[in-house]
Amino acid sequence: MNASCIIIGVAQLENFRLKVFRAVAEHLNFRIAAEHLFLTQPAVTLQIKALENDLGLRLFDRTAGRISLTRQGEILLDYSKRIATLASEAEHKLGAKDGSASGELSLGVSTTIAQYVLPRLLGAFLDEHPRVQFSLHSGNTAEIVHLLLDDRVSVGLIEGPARERGVHTEPFMDDELVLITPSHLESGRLSRAQFQALTLLMRERGSGSRHVVENALEKAGFKLKSFKRVMDLDSTESIKSAVEAGLGVGLVSRWAISKELELGTLKVAQVSGLRVTRQFTLISRTGPELQGPAGALRLFALGRARLLSKGREKPVSAGVSRR
Repeated sequence: MNASCIIIGVAQLENFRLKVFRAVAEHLNFRIAAEHLFLTQPAVTLQIKALENDLGLRLFDRTAGRISLTRQGEILLDYSKRIATLASEAEHKLGAKDGSASGELSLGVSTTIAQYVLPRLLGAFLDEHPRVQFSLHSGNTAEIVHLLLDDRVSVGLIEGPARERGVHTEPFMDDELVLITPSHLESGRLSRAQFQALTLLMRERGSGSRHVVENALEKAGFKLKSFKRVMDLDSTESIKSAVEAGLGVGLVSRWAISKELELGTLKVAQVSGLRVTRQFTLISRTGPELQGPAGALRLFALGRARLLSKGREKPVSAGVSRR
């Protein structure tokens, strides 16, 4: 899985070494725990060694390249989970007086939203809920859905459909994918034949954007094999760069091209019968309604995101810190 993680927010009540210990104990893998915490593997190892030295106990058995919890490690894992729950409850209560949420929220965000929408969304959210700390995991839509089902994130914001069992979906923002062409292309409108004579640049399989584009092309009567060439790229930025270099044309979110349109490095073209729209979707596990920071983000996204998309609210700097 290629999902990456960033931690944003303020200090937590929970002891950091206990949080590192819990991640290693739950995954029984230092590398995976490091990726989950957005730390280097040596940093995770140092934190565990320091904790073992402080306690005067061995928490893990390391034999034949495998690790397992010692009896003392199993006891500490049980208590560390209780401590994490109590710390989260305390943070929530501390923030309850002024109506703002507090505590930790693990959020999964698909690539286009993470790059072009999330900065504005989080800026406005953290202005109202400054005590929420985010662990952000980014990846394509399929990766974020898997993170949710694996309980590695509490909430996801994705671009494509999520049809897996156990996933609750709620649209929170409209988006349009537009056809971008090199700036030297004279016409702003392509015939169907002209469009198919070009190389079509597409996102990789598993991407929500690709799924939406494939469906829209099929609905408009276009087959991928009818194009001169189809080239798969792993990000919207890669598609934009390839189009600027004259390698082909591509369909990307209108959110992603404001700077290029201002600079004149890209143009938007239309093709008869082709219109690509979608809804960005908030996903959570089916079950009780979200509470705490997760519930606050859900209500904010469903109630305010569309205003942000129309430019009717400006993001406010919230003193975001990264580590």
